[in-house]
Amino acid sequence: MKKYSSALLLVSSILASTTLADEVRPGVLRTPNSRFENLPGYNFSPNYALVAGYRVHYLDDGPADGEVILMLHGEPSWSYLYRKMIPVLTAAGYRTIVPDLIGFGRSDKPTSMDVHTYQFHVDTQAALVEALELTNVTFVGQDWGGLIGLRVVAENAERFARVVVANTGLPTGTDRDISESSAFMQWKQANQAMIDRGDIPTGTLIANSVGDPSVKDAYDAPYPDPSYKAGPLIMPQRVPISADYPGAAENRAAWEIFRQWQKPFLTAFSDGDAITAGGDILFQESIPGAKGQAHTTITGAGHFLQEQKGEELAQVIIEFIRANPL
Repeated sequence: MKKYSSALLLVSSILASTTLADEVRPGVLRTPNSRFENLPGYNFSPNYALVAGYRVHYLDDGPADGEVILMLHGEPSWSYLYRKMIPVLTAAGYRTIVPDLIGFGRSDKPTSMDVHTYQFHVDTQAALVEALELTNVTFVGQDWGGLIGLRVVAENAERFARVVVANTGLPTGTDRDISESSAFMQWKQANQAMIDRGDIPTGTLIANSVGDPSVKDAYDAPYPDPSYKAGPLIMPQRVPISADYPGAAENRAAWEIFRQWQKPFLTAFSDGDAITAGGDILFQESIPGAKGQAHTTITGAGHFLQEQKGEELAQVIIEFIRANPL
């Protein structure tokens, strides 16, 4: 991975605050803080780090000396997705670290889709983990949070003690049904139409998916206008769909590590996600550390299971950690 830690500076939320829309430098936007005021259930203090010249936002809640749980969101969500889980986990004594990917949430937003490569997001999240000096980490990843985070785990294995994956995968371009009728390819085609139009309805997509109109504004909050949406727009196109696709070779290398992975590994997929259905079986059958674990299917939830069954997923994570002590 690229090493950005030498260029990384922790920045206090007070010094980093801004009240106006801000192009912090050509091609990089920063969402005004006012957009994040009074979001339902999201009363967490912001924390920031400077990674590769971008301000990265992350939540850091719970006891400072608690075991660390790193939770990474995907597309097109942000750390708001974990708001129901954080209080459950911190009440159990764990320290929760929940970043926003660059281009999402309260993190800076490069306006060029070219910036948002798979490798860019792996490198910058790995740099954040290194800068925060996280060790003995339990990683939790969903959607792109898994695609990115599993690479970070595999390439920095000494920092991670356990893994929980939910509705995600680690595609190599050879293990996905890429027929035009597959749920993923239908989503990819719909996303390309959004790119052609220059906008993606972030809030509407998630609100419709979870059946809760009240969350729409929160998932729209990071994006005052479509110019902020380069990351959400392009990421579905970055999923490796062929053996020579960018990221496919690196994912195959990560799988070689996971096929030898002895540390505890848990799947907690939902029963209502067409895109990742069956992906949990691949993890269970391929990873030694998954053997004998209490793999769980979260019932009554779709792709964004943190929204629909967040408290239940948090309890699954707590039980997993307690069953697999350091």
